[in-house]
Amino acid sequence: MQVFESTIKDTLNERLTALEAHFDADVVFYYGEIHPYVAKPFRDFIEPLKNVAAPRKRLAMFLNTPGGSAEAVEKIVEMIRHHYGEVFFVVPDFAMSAGTILCMSGDRIYMDYSSSLGPIDPQVFNGKDWVPALGYLDKVEQLLQKAQNGTLTDAELLILQGQDLALLSRYEQARDLTVTLLNDWLVTYKFKDWATHATNPSKLGRPVSLAEKRARAHEIAKTLGDNRLWHSHGRMIGPTKLWALLRLKIDDYSADTELKKLVRGYNDLLVEYVARSQYKHFMHSRNYF
Repeated sequence: MQVFESTIKDTLNERLTALEAHFDADVVFYYGEIHPYVAKPFRDFIEPLKNVAAPRKRLAMFLNTPGGSAEAVEKIVEMIRHHYGEVFFVVPDFAMSAGTILCMSGDRIYMDYSSSLGPIDPQVFNGKDWVPALGYLDKVEQLLQKAQNGTLTDAELLILQGQDLALLSRYEQARDLTVTLLNDWLVTYKFKDWATHATNPSKLGRPVSLAEKRARAHEIAKTLGDNRLWHSHGRMIGPTKLWALLRLKIDDYSADTELKKLVRGYNDLLVEYVARSQYKHFMHSRNYF
């Protein structure tokens, strides 16, 4: 087993080194849910990368996550941006929910045709489980609308009366935080080099104003958080749909044979190792395994 572990580690480090050369960046891998308890381990994971004679200013973060807490995402972004001026997210498989929120803090997002982001329904702990907040808010809104229209049934009235107002307030706060984060991060990072209009025929070639960047960011946040559009919290949204519906620019490496080989050679081996070892969380860098 020691020989196997050593061989896997050496192979992964070799493949990571090739990716660092390609991106001219520190490369890290994050696997698992994103929750507050990962903040300190993540800090201790990132800091050693900067303890070199000539630290890089760019980070390329491989992300494989089903989602988690928006508050935890905000803290992770604060730590990343403390150390790096430019951040790329690489999504070989999927980064759902809070993972999608995290990707929106990047300067660039790399995906191929098989990669997925997801709707940004924030997860809130209800005392027993982590649950998608928007689903609850949408259902309460439907019941309130039926009450206004006089069509609320007795059974639905009991459901409405049984709602915890404090918990609903937490759901609303989680939703508003998600929108605020996306509005700020998209304008500050993803749109920072967006200087002229390139897709709107009536504005083609004209300078893009700060107000227009903010409007686009709000539109993206609103669309990603629209349960009536996606119908499922687990809906997988590929790069083609992200562009078609949101006009969100993705660095699609589907046709880049070299990069695709580098990404899959590293990611697929590491994901298989994580699954074989039955880890719920796993992080990897050139000095952390």
